[in-house]
Amino acid sequence: MPAVLILTPLFLFGDAFLSWDDLLGRSFEAKVVSVGARTVKLENREGKQIDFPMGDLMPSSRKQVDAWLKAERDASLISAAEEPQVSYKESVFDGVLIGNLERLKGKRLKKCSDATRPKKYYLFYYTASWCGPCQRFTPTLVEWYNDNKNENFELILISSDRSEDAMESYARDKDMPWPQLEHDKVSDFRKKFDHGVTGIPSLLVCELDGKVLGNFRGRLSDITKMVK
Repeated sequence: MPAVLILTPLFLFGDAFLSWDDLLGRSFEAKVVSVGARTVKLENREGKQIDFPMGDLMPSSRKQVDAWLKAERDASLISAAEEPQVSYKESVFDGVLIGNLERLKGKRLKKCSDATRPKKYYLFYYTASWCGPCQRFTPTLVEWYNDNKNENFELILISSDRSEDAMESYARDKDMPWPQLEHDKVSDFRKKFDHGVTGIPSLLVCELDGKVLGNFRGRLSDITKMVK
């Protein structure tokens, strides 16, 4: 038993396919993709993903979820320890953003441990896949971000999509390079930071203390001057 306890987190972190059991007595094989507040996203060998309620899993399978989370945290700590230490100011957004960001890796949104903590500004992009103006504006924003990204700012996508799958498909279709807040954390973010967004797309520039400098959706050239 001790050997199993030591090895399990390593196998989970290595994207291993594991055996899962639910309360109805069903068993299936899948690997963990991500873990939300009440569900675990699992992927079978055919690549199909499902958000499975953790409350429907047997206790032994829920332990596998806990082990996966521990392995992810340990890996993040190791990665942070290996990176050069850069001094950044704290921001009012840290408590919501740190540990709750995803980034497109290949064709999937996966936990993001390499998001930049900016020196000056956060840009919050309120958008959704079902929004026609968003679909037209996003490619321009992708190009701008790739051309101008530096340590002075980070852009975070705040989704108005109805599901994580829709959010992921949107990110994949537009080849989005920036981090985005996990779908199940968006509601908490909106409650804590009332940015007064009444329509999308909206691109808010905020100082680290939370001060909103304005909606710069049609003024990318102005942001370029600010972040240099």
